[in-house]
Amino acid sequence: MTKIVVNDLRTYSIPDTIPKNKDFNVQVRTSDGEWTELEVLLVKVDMHNVREASLVKFDFSGEVEVKIYCNRGLVKEAAIRPLSKGISAKVIDEQVIQFILTKPEKLSIEINGDRFHNLHLIAKELEEDHPDPTDPGIAVIEPRIHRVEDLQEKLTSDRFHTLYFKPGMHHIEQVIINIPSNKKIYIEGGAYVAGSFVCDKVENVQISGRGMIYLAEFGRFAAFRGVRVMYAQHIDISGISVIDPPHYSIYLGQSQHIRISNFESFSTRGWSDGIDMMSCCDVEIDDVFMRNSDDCIAIYGHRWCYYGNTRNITVKNSTLWADVAHPTMIGTHGDYDADGTLIENIIFENIDILEHHEPQDNYQGCLTINAGDKNTVRQVSYRNIRIEPFELGRIIDIRVIWNPDYNPFPGNRIEHITFDGIYYNGSDNAISRLSGFDAERSIDGVTIQNFYINNLKVTDPTSGNFELGEHVNRLKFS
Repeated sequence: MTKIVVNDLRTYSIPDTIPKNKDFNVQVRTSDGEWTELEVLLVKVDMHNVREASLVKFDFSGEVEVKIYCNRGLVKEAAIRPLSKGISAKVIDEQVIQFILTKPEKLSIEINGDRFHNLHLIAKELEEDHPDPTDPGIAVIEPRIHRVEDLQEKLTSDRFHTLYFKPGMHHIEQVIINIPSNKKIYIEGGAYVAGSFVCDKVENVQISGRGMIYLAEFGRFAAFRGVRVMYAQHIDISGISVIDPPHYSIYLGQSQHIRISNFESFSTRGWSDGIDMMSCCDVEIDDVFMRNSDDCIAIYGHRWCYYGNTRNITVKNSTLWADVAHPTMIGTHGDYDADGTLIENIIFENIDILEHHEPQDNYQGCLTINAGDKNTVRQVSYRNIRIEPFELGRIIDIRVIWNPDYNPFPGNRIEHITFDGIYYNGSDNAISRLSGFDAERSIDGVTIQNFYINNLKVTDPTSGNFELGEHVNRLKFS
C-alpha cells in the first residue's frame, strides 16, 4: 500500500532567557500553508576565535518552503552545504533567499562565503512515537529550577517509566542527573535542559525528543558533558541537541550496544569533542550533525578507568565539521601497562566533512588513525566520504605514533585499512600522510580505491599528494 504523505509542520519556541541571534529571520510554510516565523537560537562556534552563528530547528512531513532574510548585509552569493545534498537557494531580492525541502535535512546556509556567522538549519521528520504526557507512568516536568533530589526520586520510583521535560527553561541544581535502568528521558521540542545526564552501570535507557541540553551558561573549565555513558549497555540517544558543553557532548566508557541517531552538537571549549568512546563495543552512530571545537568523532581503547578492546563501531549518514582538530579520529589512547588495546571493525560510511582547521601538524587529518599506547588498529573502512574545502589540515593521516603529550609508549601496528570512495574538492595542494614507527611497529595492508582530488583519480602516492614515510607495507592503489 502506498503511504500518503501529508504536509505538516511543527515549530518550537525559545525561552526568553536564552540568547537569540538577529542575523537572520527565518520563515517556513507547507505548500498549502501560511508562513510561520521561526525563533533563531544563538550558537557560538570555533574555539580559535569564538563567533556567534545561528540555529533553527523544526519538524515536517511532505514538503516545506524556507525563506531566509539576511540581516548582515546584501546577498552576493548563498551556499547550502553539504553540497552533496544538491540544494540551491534562489535569491529573490537583495537580502532574501528561498528554497524547498522535500525531506529532512541538516544544513549550513552561508551568505557570501561566511562560515562563522552562518545559519544552521535542522529540519527533522515529525515524531511518530511522541509519548503521551497524560500516561500515568510519565512524570511531567514543568520548566523551572529543579532540585536534583526531586528528579532522582521520580526516576527511582516504580510509578514512573519516563521523565518528560516540557517546553521552557529547566535549570538542574547540582547539574548531574543519574538515570536508572529501564527508564526514559524525553525532552520535548522547545525544552532547554541546563543539566547533564549520566548512565552509570545501567541498561535499557532511552534519551529522546526534539529539545536541547543547553550548557552554554556553565563555566569554561567545568567538566560537564551532555550525556555520559559508563559501564552501560543498550542505551539509545536520539533526536536531541547539545549546545556548548564545557566537555564532550556524548562520552562513552566501557559500554556496549549503544545507538546515537538524529543528533546534533555545537561546541567551542577546549576538549569539547563531539562523541568520544573508550573501550566500547557495538556502537552505531547514524544521522548526526557535529560542529565541534575538538574531534567530532573519536574512537579510543583504554583510557582513565575504562578497560577492554574497542570493536564494531559504525558511523554513517552524517555531517562532521571540526573547527578544531579532527572530524574523525581513531587510536590515540590504549592500555600501555598491558599489551595495548585492540581497536577493530570500524566503519565510516556516507559522511560529509564540511571543515577541518588544525594548525598543529601532529593533530591534522580529516580521516585519521594515530595508533599510540601499544594499540593495534585493524579492519577499518572509509566508504563514500565527501570532503569539502577546508582551511588547514590533511585529508588522510595514518600513523603509528609516539605522541609525548599523550602516549607513554608508541602504538603496535595498523593493518587492513580500506578507503573506497573518497571525494575531496578543494586545494590541489592538500596532502595526506602514511607512516609506521619502526620495522616492528608498522602499517600493513592499506587499500585506496576510488579516491578523487578535484575529480582527478588518485592512482599512486604522487597523484594523491601523499607524504609516504617508512615502514608502510602492502600499500595498494586500485
